[in-house]
Amino acid sequence: MKIGILMCGHAPAEVKEHFGDYDQMFASLLAGYDLTFQAWDVEAMDFPQSVDEADGWLLTGARHGVYEGLPFMAPLEDFVRAAHERKAPMVGICFGHQLIARALGGRVEKFDGGWAVGRYEYDFDAFGHLHLNAWHQDQVLEPPAGARTIAQAPNCAHAALVYGDHIFTVQPHPEMTNPILSEYVQLRRGTADYPDDMMARALAKAEKPNDEPVIAGEIARFLRAAHAARAGAAHV
Repeated sequence: MKIGILMCGHAPAEVKEHFGDYDQMFASLLAGYDLTFQAWDVEAMDFPQSVDEADGWLLTGARHGVYEGLPFMAPLEDFVRAAHERKAPMVGICFGHQLIARALGGRVEKFDGGWAVGRYEYDFDAFGHLHLNAWHQDQVLEPPAGARTIAQAPNCAHAALVYGDHIFTVQPHPEMTNPILSEYVQLRRGTADYPDDMMARALAKAEKPNDEPVIAGEIARFLRAAHAARAGAAHV
């Protein structure tokens, strides 16, 4: 199954040197599930010609807010709506989670509780309590009509959403392993409006194990099931 990775941003140079860019992080996360990958740099206006260029799609994170109106965002929202209309399998992570929600009628804003950086516990309907790394201040405050919330946390009411049987999105970063998170913290601490105590806690918690393999397995399962359902519908 071919997965198109829509690169909504890029990792800092220091992170890329050690861990690769976002497409490589997701290829590593999903290794072992017999998937192939092709990346499009949508941030640089490199878009697929159609939703049929891949069997499924994955929208990455980004440093941007979905409300910033950057040139790539409107055509990316158009692509999301076209994929949704055709029930193309699609996954969104962090910024991707937010942009899909906004494209389909949801509300995304900065959370008045501030940043979430590091290891947090999420309550998933299907899996119970999972620990994943996060890095965001924006979040989905009102999901679109037809979306179903399947995970939440005290600081994130809509931490994962599903739309029918073909779109699955999550706010935290399953591709952000503890070594990657630690590199980000070292780069970003003392900059912008990241509180020092929050960054120190994030670095300390990066020594604890997380549940990325659970979400990786669910992403692969979901994409395959959505692809099979779409293929079956096409032959009816």
